Amino acid sequence: MIGAGDVPVNPVQWDGAVRIIRSAYPPIDLFEDIAAPEDWPLLIAAEQKTNPRLMETLGQIDLVPPDRRVGGPGASYLMAPFTHTSPDRPSRFTDGVQGALYVARDFETAVQETVHHHTRFMTATAQAPGWTSDFREIVLDIDAALHDIRGGDPRFAPLLDPDDYATPQGFARRLRATGGQGIVYPSVRGARDCAALFFPDLARAPRQGRHLGYHWDGARVDLLRDRSSGTVYRITP
Repeated sequence: MIGAGDVPVNPVQWDGAVRIIRSAYPPIDLFEDIAAPEDWPLLIAAEQKTNPRLMETLGQIDLVPPDRRVGGPGASYLMAPFTHTSPDRPSRFTDGVQGALYVARDFETAVQETVHHHTRFMTATAQAPGWTSDFREIVLDIDAALHDIRGGDPRFAPLLDPDDYATPQGFARRLRATGGQGIVYPSVRGARDCAALFFPDLARAPRQGRHLGYHWDGARVDLLRDRSSGTVYRITP
């Protein structure tokens, strides 16, 4: 069993890192409009008196420690992965009970990661071919000290299994329990690295980039359209 002490912690400073999300991803106005997160509990309590659906929109805000919450422009993109979690949506480094902010080092790697997961969804639900889903590119910066499983150490291979997430999820739970901030790792799908951040304040300056469309041919995602320019790209297997 790999423990926190078996993995080095290294500084990760990425400017212009990329996260690709569904365009349906709901913005949360409270996170955007209020600059002081320490005021949120009082404002939420007041708003609930007239807006009973507020907590559905905000999600489980108590999952983010008060001193790790972020506000201001783009804060929804950083907060929502931690407040809208579900055991029905596990991933490599979380079983869905707690959130993680996944970020790729570059656009191409982010595309390959999302194409893989979108393909699994489309296959499982037997979707018809066509331009099926819209996504948006979020560009952001990272400055964090992360547990680093890059470098090809064979001990880390079980954490990078393409399909079995049980071992990396257990590893991430142990890291969280000992104060770990997140994990930087080589992408299993793309050419460069990815990071899984355990707290929203480890990223900053999120800004919206391109609007994207993914085409499903019945077996895989074969085309990507940059809706901002209209350019269509072929995705190689």
